[in-house]
Amino acid sequence: MKKIGFIGCGNMGGTLAAAAAKTAHTVYVADASAERASAFSAEHGASALATNRELAATCDVIFLGVKPQVLSAVLEDIRDTLAARRDHFFLVSMAAGVDLATLSRLAGGDYPIIRMMPNTPACVGEGMILYTPNALVTEGDALLFLSAMEHAGLCDRIDEKFMDAASAVSGCGPAFVYMFIEALADGGVMCGLPRDKAIAYAAKTVLGAGKTVLETGRHPEELKDAVCSPAGSTIEGVRALENSAFRSACIEAVSASYRRTKELGK
Repeated sequence: MKKIGFIGCGNMGGTLAAAAAKTAHTVYVADASAERASAFSAEHGASALATNRELAATCDVIFLGVKPQVLSAVLEDIRDTLAARRDHFFLVSMAAGVDLATLSRLAGGDYPIIRMMPNTPACVGEGMILYTPNALVTEGDALLFLSAMEHAGLCDRIDEKFMDAASAVSGCGPAFVYMFIEALADGGVMCGLPRDKAIAYAAKTVLGAGKTVLETGRHPEELKDAVCSPAGSTIEGVRALENSAFRSACIEAVSASYRRTKELGK
């Protein structure tokens, strides 16, 4: 049993800490809001620590669940604490756009570091969690990280050069999908469906379509064509989406998110 610490237990940090709390490991949390840390501890059975430094001094794994804009200040605060340790530990950062070299520099030492990018469906155990370790991360470190995240979703190791682009798809993508679900439901409401039914049908349709892509291995275009009967209802809807530049809008959304991710890392 290892000590897993989370500095920051807000939306994303709290989601991952909650997943880790379902494992056999002991979870500790520290947060700028003492009330939030205490509430999290009471709900999930974690131990709330008073300061980031206390967590940094004791935990085997230190998750940095803070935004890129405050990451530098957090690491500066715990830098001396990390330098004073003589036992093995490693850091895990989920700050968008901040690469491993920058993380090492901000931490003030050559430490094992895993850079990760989760997404919000981790709150129901269906997250897409991208990760890339630096050269100092051992096989044991990687296994500990994976065991801590086993209830959060699917973990996939990726080369760091692809991390920002992948983050724009899986990290930002849920927001785009939620918008599509809402819009799909709005269409149903406009056609007479009750709102609760329309949302449920739209959400389940998106869930089922995604599972079909993953489990059949068939290309999305092939699956789309299989639904489009000649002169039928679906192809008429597809035509309407094409007229509204639906696919182009999706591509632009990912591209814009990618550019912003690169900016955040500077």
